[in-house]
Amino acid sequence: MLSLCNLYVCLSAALMQAVAHNVTENIEVLAFLPQNNSYLFSFARVAPAVLYAERILKTDGRFSGFRFNIHFEDSDCLNSAMFTLVDRSCGQKPHLILGPVCEYAAAAVVRLASHWNVPVISAGALAAGFSNKNAEYAHLTRIAPSYVKMAEIFTAMFERFDWRSALLVYEDDKEERNCYFTLEGIYHLMPDIHMKTYAFSEGDALDTDDVLQNIIDTEVVIMCMGAEKIRELMLAAHKRQLTSGNYMFFNVDLFNASSYGNGSWRKGDKYDNNAKQAYASLNTVTLLRTVKPEFEKFSEEMKTSMKQVLRDCKDCESINMFAEGFHDAMLLYAIALYEAMKNGYSKLNGSEITSRMWNRTFEGIAGQVSIDENGDRNGDFSLIAMTNIGSGTYEVVANYFGGNGSFQLLPGISADRFTLKGRHKSPPEIPDNSCGLGVSALTGVIVGAVLGAVMLITFYFIR
Repeated sequence: MLSLCNLYVCLSAALMQAVAHNVTENIEVLAFLPQNNSYLFSFARVAPAVLYAERILKTDGRFSGFRFNIHFEDSDCLNSAMFTLVDRSCGQKPHLILGPVCEYAAAAVVRLASHWNVPVISAGALAAGFSNKNAEYAHLTRIAPSYVKMAEIFTAMFERFDWRSALLVYEDDKEERNCYFTLEGIYHLMPDIHMKTYAFSEGDALDTDDVLQNIIDTEVVIMCMGAEKIRELMLAAHKRQLTSGNYMFFNVDLFNASSYGNGSWRKGDKYDNNAKQAYASLNTVTLLRTVKPEFEKFSEEMKTSMKQVLRDCKDCESINMFAEGFHDAMLLYAIALYEAMKNGYSKLNGSEITSRMWNRTFEGIAGQVSIDENGDRNGDFSLIAMTNIGSGTYEVVANYFGGNGSFQLLPGISADRFTLKGRHKSPPEIPDNSCGLGVSALTGVIVGAVLGAVMLITFYFIR
């Protein structure tokens, strides 16, 4: 009897493998990408990467039976994505949703998709509020490192170099709020560090005197704002002799750091020389870039596709994390679906497929991709700094590897460049001045979006 049972198990396993290899499955994919090309994750920039991944999957024997029917829908970073999804409530629901990227659009879409048991993979939704996957965001996998993951490099540096206080300066557009959410990750991950925040509205003049007054009793300044404002503030700090090593200055630029490598201090004006000296004290945190042959081919094809659609494209020479992320999202889903079907599950079991995307590592288009047990990508980051003041050129001076939490200075880079020349006294306790960073803006989104979604769905069914 035992041998018959073993034979049955072996035959069942073999049959499942055969089915997984030979089955043809039509998979409905709904991808939310804005048509507005002012977004770095617009349709023109990202859709070619999704289609590129689809072609690659067809050449892999494991996935050759998957037929991806990809439907691209406009997402305006407000409510259009949710409206599109609700329109499908009485028809064909997608088996996979890619995006949205914007936090406010993603919040509503992910909630509804989780209710429908549909996996969502996004290269956005990076705010701290999406880290709670217990209920509303249970089906969300983040294929790009979140802002909290980015904050880990600061945690590592603060611990290694014994920094104890920081000023977070950010430009707030009150709509997408990218810089708000970026620095929110740092604020939440480092509760033991004495922090102050300084926010100013997009389009408003930057009061450099007011900002610098707030710097006085801190050690580290972390900024998220446009390149023009960064230059303006660094020039003002240099004029006040604050760039001589008694303060550390950081800029966070996760999406496209190529301008810093080219010397963003240079404008061809009379302040260039002072700006170059000021930028010798500026460190930029960005994503670690890896290069492999497959990525070079992918990169060239993406550049060609973008240039055919985008005129006067200033950022077409670099491929940002959104194109990479959505490409890798297709690979990750295919791997998880293949494994699920191999074990007897169907494409409709979104929770099973989602669980198989979490806590795993696979090879992406630009290198290894590691997803943690919470469905969030571990982030690898680089620190870029000026290494030759004479020429004003930049190099990577340190890397942080999120998988093992290690911060590594590159050979030839001394820890002395991160040692403050003067230590400030321990800052006194002050009332919370977080400008809202202490409570995620997604809290309001949760309440508003839930009420809005309920009213909208009710309207559709009554109609």
